[in-house]
Amino acid sequence: MKTSDFNYFLPEELIAQEPLNDRASSRLMVMDRQTGEIKHTVFKSITQYLKKGDCLVINDTKVLPARLIGRRKNTGARIEVLLLVRKGIDTWEVLVYPGKKAKIGDKIVFGEGMMEAEVIDIIEGGNRIVKFSYKGVFETVLNELGEMPLPPYITHKLKDKARYQTVYAEHDGSAAAPTAGLHFTPELLKEIENMGVKIARVTLHVGLGTFRPVKVEDVLEHEMHSEYYVVEQEQADIINSAKKAGGRIISVGTTSTRTLESVADESGLIRAESGWTKIFIYPGYKFKAIDCLITNFHLPESTLIMLVSAFAGKEHVMEAYKTAVEEKYRFFSFGDAMFIV
Repeated sequence: MKTSDFNYFLPEELIAQEPLNDRASSRLMVMDRQTGEIKHTVFKSITQYLKKGDCLVINDTKVLPARLIGRRKNTGARIEVLLLVRKGIDTWEVLVYPGKKAKIGDKIVFGEGMMEAEVIDIIEGGNRIVKFSYKGVFETVLNELGEMPLPPYITHKLKDKARYQTVYAEHDGSAAAPTAGLHFTPELLKEIENMGVKIARVTLHVGLGTFRPVKVEDVLEHEMHSEYYVVEQEQADIINSAKKAGGRIISVGTTSTRTLESVADESGLIRAESGWTKIFIYPGYKFKAIDCLITNFHLPESTLIMLVSAFAGKEHVMEAYKTAVEEKYRFFSFGDAMFIV
């Protein structure tokens, strides 16, 4: 299986640069994964395709404003720090640009001295371990100084940080948003609940590996990134009771899907647990947990389009993407959505 099998032509103007004012007014492509049949509607009409007894599974991770612009203390040179993984109370693994300038012992100042970071280690791959010092609460300082770590294909500056969060974001830890969830509003979620659809929450902290292209031609040689997940017992019970009653498990996004498939047994029942997953889902994978998938339109040759192709069939998915381009759907993080049933 070749990475190039998952390539497609995308005009640059179809990459959504800004979110719509009304989250739920984005377009929605509904695709039958058995036949490949496609229907076009708007996201708020997704209720027409849901039914009582279904279970909607959302990822309630919260994106950190993890991009910090600082100055090297000894030279005053501009330097950018991106928080990746928390290693301790004030210690983080970070990506630094320009990286070669950050030596062990170097200090970086942010916000006219509001916060300072010292490089304490350089690890394999070139990432740094830094220790922060500041006054007050770290999250408060970060919210004031940090910017949202938008993916590289978004070139416009985000005016409102909240627009790169789902309305149900709760647990800090992601370097990127679980973008399929960006289409939901509180009103739409309430309408869905009132229909008798259960809503269950899982947490998977999305890492920067989401944006990394697959650089090998043989898909099987790709090294998948690792992400931390949590599934609480109460939420596992909601999902399992819906499945046992014959309801569909509808995963909101590839991140919820990777979490559910990581903790499902062979019968599709969900275990309550936490840990790190490197699950790589590509065509040939046998799904255990999910019945339907809500997802955005993903980058060519990405692990995300491979996951979607595993669920709906590569031929169906590539034809759907071709149709989306012809119909001028908006692509990627702030773009339109698919509901695969």
